Amino acid sequence: MERYEKAFLAVCAAVLVIFLCALGYGSVAMGVYLPSHGGTIYCNAGQKLRKVLLKTPPFDHKGVQEIAPGKYRAVVIAKTWTFTPDEIDLPAGAEVKFVATSLDVIHGFFIVGTRVNMMLIPGQISEFTYRFAKPGEYLLICHEYCGRLHHTMSGKVVVK
Repeated sequence: MERYEKAFLAVCAAVLVIFLCALGYGSVAMGVYLPSHGGTIYCNAGQKLRKVLLKTPPFDHKGVQEIAPGKYRAVVIAKTWTFTPDEIDLPAGAEVKFVATSLDVIHGFFIVGTRVNMMLIPGQISEFTYRFAKPGEYLLICHEYCGRLHHTMSGKVVVK
């Protein structure tokens, strides 16, 4: 009986080591990491998030701005069933920092075929930096159920 217990413990330890190695490989070699928390937008009693957000930098200038040679910032606001802007144009090889938030409910921000994947929470600023190596059109979708027309919430990233 003791022999089976030792074999079972050895198998469990081996599986644990394999999982830890896979986690380390994913986070170091593949560059998988969590999006960063860029801050919080606070509203006083009686203020609406929309009015405060549209006066708060960088959300007062939505879209793509070149912040340094080869480096861009894409400011995106999600609201019920739409991204603003719904199309983001970037040059190939450029590093882009996505800065995004939500106006109303929790939304997802997922660019198909990339590692860009964020959850957008009302009043919370999410940031994610990514480099698009290959030109093409990348689909931008909401991956958090946000209401009846959730399936229509999409946009695109055009890399030239």
